[in-house]
Amino acid sequence: MKKVALTVAALALTAGSALAADLPSRKAPPMLPPPPPPPPMWTGFYVGLNAGGTWANSNHQTIAVAPVAFGNSFNPWIGSARFNGEVAALSSAASAGGFNGGNNGGFIGGGQIGYNWQFYNSFVAGVEADIQGLTGNSGSRSFITAAPTGFGDSWIGVHSVRGNLDYLGTVRGRLGWLFTPTLLVYGTGGLAYGGVTLNTASTVYNDTFSNFIAPAFGGVNFSNTQVGWTAGGGLEWMFWPNWSAKVEYLYYDLGTVTQNFAMPISVAGGFNDSALFAGQARARVNGNIVRAGVNYHFNWGAPAPVVAKY
Repeated sequence: MKKVALTVAALALTAGSALAADLPSRKAPPMLPPPPPPPPMWTGFYVGLNAGGTWANSNHQTIAVAPVAFGNSFNPWIGSARFNGEVAALSSAASAGGFNGGNNGGFIGGGQIGYNWQFYNSFVAGVEADIQGLTGNSGSRSFITAAPTGFGDSWIGVHSVRGNLDYLGTVRGRLGWLFTPTLLVYGTGGLAYGGVTLNTASTVYNDTFSNFIAPAFGGVNFSNTQVGWTAGGGLEWMFWPNWSAKVEYLYYDLGTVTQNFAMPISVAGGFNDSALFAGQARARVNGNIVRAGVNYHFNWGAPAPVVAKY
């Protein structure tokens, strides 16, 4: 009896082992690939608006006038101390220069368009063009000069200078580093251009012999586009998908405007004297801009996210 029981137990164990061998084995789940990195959010075209303030870096505007020729058909002054004194006083009264006393700061506002390329995850390079109008960014000065001749008369000069920057545009490269994925610190520099006007006027007359000597008038009205350079830097924050805000500083330098003009003087009353004075007006055009702006990013250049297949 005991032998039968042992035989049944052995058969049961053998059947259990065979059944266990036929069951499917449990394997570990397959390893999933890591999620793809997010697409570069800064790559692509963008457009935006900006506004801020500007002030001139230099307000030096000058007028200088000097005699270049004299002529006469009958002139008892030539070679005399009288004539030499008149010429010296006329030169002193006609020449003037100095700093303007106007408002050299104002409002600036406009728009920009550009393209960014994000590379090595944390670097952004691009190009940007902008143009904006300016208000209040002008300087003006009026002054009077007088020079006695030593012979009881004097020459009086009345002068005025006015310069203005009407608009300013730039075409710049940008290179920056992402302090965080949404905060860009960048430097920028390139071409600058602007509409510059310079208006000057000079009048010189003799206070005693005004009935014999006609006043001399001269000046220049200049309006043109000046080209120079600009450099600066800023911060840009991607605060919402496709939207960013920035603050920026730029220094611009459009060079010096130089314009020449002539001032003829004639003497009536039978003396038939004449003099020709050459004048020159100069104005330096450079300054600073601090502005804020907002950009909309199209992200046309950004690759589509990669979808993993399982």
